[in-house]
Amino acid sequence: MESNCRPIGIFDSGAGGLTVLLELLKILPNERYIYFADTANCPYGSKPAQTITELSEKITNFLLRQQCKMVVVACNTATAAAIDKLRASYRVPFIGMEPAIKPASQNTKTKSIGVLATAGTFKGRLYIETSRKYATDVNVCYQVGEGLVELVEGGMANSPDAESLLRKYIVPMMDCNIDHLVLGCTHYPFLRPLIEKIVTADVTIVDPAPAVALQTKRVAEQNGLTCHEKNNTKQVQVDFYSSGNTYVLRSLVENYINPCIQVYATYHDDVSL
Repeated sequence: MESNCRPIGIFDSGAGGLTVLLELLKILPNERYIYFADTANCPYGSKPAQTITELSEKITNFLLRQQCKMVVVACNTATAAAIDKLRASYRVPFIGMEPAIKPASQNTKTKSIGVLATAGTFKGRLYIETSRKYATDVNVCYQVGEGLVELVEGGMANSPDAESLLRKYIVPMMDCNIDHLVLGCTHYPFLRPLIEKIVTADVTIVDPAPAVALQTKRVAEQNGLTCHEKNNTKQVQVDFYSSGNTYVLRSLVENYINPCIQVYATYHDDVSL
């Protein structure tokens, strides 16, 4: 296989990175993809940074053994904890999740934005530096979305429990007069239908996944890694691996990805790192 047609690797603590994968499939349909969900260790949000870095290195080693040409860290918490170490330790390009505070801060009219993310994301260098650079004159209402990842991973993204928890987190932000709500975890776009029920029509929900996909395309082009072999089928090949089970992955691929982009999927459970 030509080096530029090797697969793009993607990993997350669980199914959240599928929101990034969908955007990648839209703009890079000729690529092959390998997705790793660390379901056995999910969630990452409250874990120590050192633990997340060690897990990220193990997953990266697995993806490189599968001949991945670049790696998308489709997890805000893993990006915050490990992206600097990964870039220093490996020769392939890495794309991480950029906290979408910049567009929210630049476009706010009320000078007040909300950020819903994990505890690990808020502690990360990227979040802190981006906030200092772009949000110094903006009121940032931030909230740790404790319990939300578990609901998505449990197949309960549209449940009354999820709506109740989201109201608990978002209503105080609305009281701060926010007009942008940044989703700081790749799991949270699965909760978007419920979020849209809670926020008012003048609140813009900011999902960084499309921007991350565009950055992946740019990096691939800059490094000569774009696959130019045209995919003449109607399906994109994606191999899914999980350190636990792939039940939620299968369900979300069927109901979230396939209605937009048909994938030819293989699933591998209980993968040892």
